[in-house]
Amino acid sequence: MRKVAIDAADIRILRALQLHGQLSKTKLSEIVNLSPTPCWIRFTRLKEAGLIRGYHADIAIDKIANSTTVVVTVSLEGHRKSNFTRFEDYIARVDEIVECMATGGGMDYVLKVVAPSLSAFQNVMDRLLSEELGIARYMTYIGTREIKSTQLNLSSLMANHDD
Repeated sequence: MRKVAIDAADIRILRALQLHGQLSKTKLSEIVNLSPTPCWIRFTRLKEAGLIRGYHADIAIDKIANSTTVVVTVSLEGHRKSNFTRFEDYIARVDEIVECMATGGGMDYVLKVVAPSLSAFQNVMDRLLSEELGIARYMTYIGTREIKSTQLNLSSLMANHDD
């Protein structure tokens, strides 16, 4: 995939958006230390390049509802493109599955499932298995407490991008 060239000012803009969400033109320019018009031109270019996928609130779910978080590793029986596509299309439609990463080296996918209870999680898994998606095996890991959940520090990543 072709990478978009960005510089230090672009990184400051992206990091400000990561930390603060959607900002006014004036506030963004203050945070990144650029005058408003050039800052907004850069912001628009970054958005048009597809680098900004959206704005999200980090909601403290534990303060409003009980939930159970389960990490599930999944290995498929078949490894044709159609097997992966069928599985991924189904996963995309399940609200309780909040993250899904394709992996190499043993398991095919790692899922993060958030449900109101352990029995609700089991219902998600029962539905997943009844769809005959070609799951050969899966392992579940119950989350007991969240230690860290954060945005990637873009500045650190970009500082080492040539390594």
